[in-house]
Amino acid sequence: MDIFTTIIYLTLFIIMMVFVFSIGTLKQYMPRREVVLVLAVAFLIGSIGGAFFLDPIYDELPEAASLVEKNMPNNEETLYLDLSSSIDTNMLRENLSSTEGFKSFKETSVSIPMWTFDDTEHEYFEWVVGNIDSGYKSYNVTSDTINIQLEDNYTSSQALKSFSDWYKLVYGGTISYAQIHAVLVVDSSSLEDFEQILLDKGIVASSIEGPVQESINNTNASMLSNYEFILVCGGVGVVVALLGIYIDTIIPAYRRFKKFINSKRKR
Repeated sequence: MDIFTTIIYLTLFIIMMVFVFSIGTLKQYMPRREVVLVLAVAFLIGSIGGAFFLDPIYDELPEAASLVEKNMPNNEETLYLDLSSSIDTNMLRENLSSTEGFKSFKETSVSIPMWTFDDTEHEYFEWVVGNIDSGYKSYNVTSDTINIQLEDNYTSSQALKSFSDWYKLVYGGTISYAQIHAVLVVDSSSLEDFEQILLDKGIVASSIEGPVQESINNTNASMLSNYEFILVCGGVGVVVALLGIYIDTIIPAYRRFKKFINSKRKR
């Protein structure tokens, strides 16, 4: 949300609170039993104002709290990506590396969904996968998936090709789908740019680590839920109404207190 919209929303909420205050000042013209109705209306107006005008601003607090971390030099964010094997990772690498703030992009592993293995098949794949390609750093065979860790400077396309060639030779079929796991490191100040580039390609990071994301997570953890925040705004409306109701008592009391403080200082 831009600063202009934020100012407009805050101004509209303040106008609503001025209206609530004005209702409260009418206490002397209404029966005593209707004061409860005034407070109920004040709560309703405060809640509505909070939901429509303050809640969108409140939702932006984590991003606002991370601005300091974004502008700190040498801060880096690490994005963990799960990519479809249909994505051209070489082109993706070129697009990312040409963007200011790029640090590194590394394909770390591939996951190849298979069928549910029986014990014999599981044992066979655990033995054979390591012999298919020397570019496999390590591997893990689950009940229905083969996960292959890649050596440095070894790409997912190379790993998938070698596995697919072997699979076609042994089973006579083809591998239709695999998932590529990659790690992208960028400057914290450029995080939003890279998130947008990925989003344009239909990619959302599975997780993000770094000072900016940590700041966002910490702020989110300390915030009220949207429902609780709206109730608090309703409470603010009630407080403002009470100020309006008792303003005739508050102002004289404040003047007496101020006079008392001044007299104590003179002594």
